[in-house]
Amino acid sequence: MPVALIIASFQIEGSATVDGRGRSIWDDFAKLPSKTLDGKNGDVATDSYRLWKEDIDLLAKYGIKAYRFSIAWPRIIPLGGRHDPVNPAGIKFYSDFIDALLSHGITPFVVRPLGAIFHSPELIRYYSQTLYHWDLPQALHDRYGGWLNKEEIIKDYVNYTKVWEHLSSTRLTINEPWCVAILGYGRGVFAPGRSSDRTRSPEGDSSTEPWIVGHNLILAHANAVKLYRESFKPAQKGQIGITLNGDWQMPYDNSPENVEAAQHALDFAIGWFADPIYLGYYPAYMGEVLGNRQPAFTTEELALVKGSSDFYGMNTYTTNLARA
Repeated sequence: MPVALIIASFQIEGSATVDGRGRSIWDDFAKLPSKTLDGKNGDVATDSYRLWKEDIDLLAKYGIKAYRFSIAWPRIIPLGGRHDPVNPAGIKFYSDFIDALLSHGITPFVVRPLGAIFHSPELIRYYSQTLYHWDLPQALHDRYGGWLNKEEIIKDYVNYTKVWEHLSSTRLTINEPWCVAILGYGRGVFAPGRSSDRTRSPEGDSSTEPWIVGHNLILAHANAVKLYRESFKPAQKGQIGITLNGDWQMPYDNSPENVEAAQHALDFAIGWFADPIYLGYYPAYMGEVLGNRQPAFTTEELALVKGSSDFYGMNTYTTNLARA
């Protein structure tokens, strides 16, 4: 059976300030005391930015046939915004990396946008892209609050996707938006680490910010899909969608209250993002719990959001038993 490996750029690359790379929110977050398990950060990691040729030789030696890796947004667009420059050195690095994988008979599955990495249209069919996997450039967070700023982040994100749209026929707009919103802006355990818990963060409001961020992620996704479908899909014939995450929930027993508890847990874990995109509305239970803390879509926005995924992408890691 073919074997594949999966990694993320921040976990392995290191060389955080080399060749024009900018900072991501994870660079700053990981350097705060007690934010990582062992106190380490991504400055060196496993040093793959320097040792990538040796890494690929090892992959081939171990018989790996597919390699899913991510591209660091700040290595490609150091400041991240729609008026900020692209970094040629970053593009060259990933271009050389992909060429080397192919020459070793390893299929790349890329998590992050690729820019001008592809050398020929013939290579397009081998790739899918994930356009956002948590590594927001720190400059955008500092400039206007990142995912908390609806007007700015949607413009920058859509522009960002436009840079890469013509180079791949299948794309995932955002990976695991629940993690971005809840872990980054609610619990404060992922970058940028915002939370109402002042033992974790000096700023943040866990009662409002996760729902604002989640709402803005959905709208950024939908606007990127609109751009792709109108400008690129007619020629590429490709697909575009989102990848969600969530633990499955099973009722502890068949009692009505526990069956309901399982559904309520699913509403917040999966339905939060899946229901607007596939059904056209937020789960009713979320509105009951959140009240006016839950942002509302305009009629025009909801028309954009509903149906904005050509497939259903899902990462799930465990199943929980739910009881009232």
